[in-house]
Amino acid sequence: MPLDRTSAFYEENAETYAKRVRSLPKQLDGFLAGLAPGAAILELGCGGGQDSAYMLAHGFDVTPTDGSTELARQAEALIGRPVRVMLFQELDADSAFDGVWAHASLLHVPRSELPDVFARIRRALRTDGIIHATFKAGEAEGHDGFGRYYNYPSADGLLALLTKGGWRDITIEENDGGGYDGEPTRWITVMAHR
Repeated sequence: MPLDRTSAFYEENAETYAKRVRSLPKQLDGFLAGLAPGAAILELGCGGGQDSAYMLAHGFDVTPTDGSTELARQAEALIGRPVRVMLFQELDADSAFDGVWAHASLLHVPRSELPDVFARIRRALRTDGIIHATFKAGEAEGHDGFGRYYNYPSADGLLALLTKGGWRDITIEENDGGGYDGEPTRWITVMAHR
């Protein structure tokens, strides 16, 4: 994230955001079930580190990353290991991971940069590697009440983007939920294989 209102929000509110009461994503166990025991997982946008902690506790080899220095510090305190501070656009791994967990993180990537970011993720995965990503559904880019940028894609738009990018076994689901802002949210969940 460039140093804008989105990244400023996470830097300034890191402790509150990281320590909020949060249930683990219901899709996490399903994602892990599709991987071999001890598989290498890259978490993009680990936030406070709760998902990484869960995956580590279940024996997976997790590489947590976040674009916010302050959130990375919060996650490090929780999981007891380094968190790489990295923007999605800086991902340069090649066939290094069996899975990529990007829960409620890629939704901050500018729409124009999503094809490149998905290509970087695909390259970072091994053959048959899996990605899980969630987005807030919409039709046009915009900002929430905290000033955070969201790409607000449609399910059809994501399907077209992933198909064009060479992904296979693409599954897209939509459901209603909420978010940090307390507003009702329509979520899109994407699972696909390299």
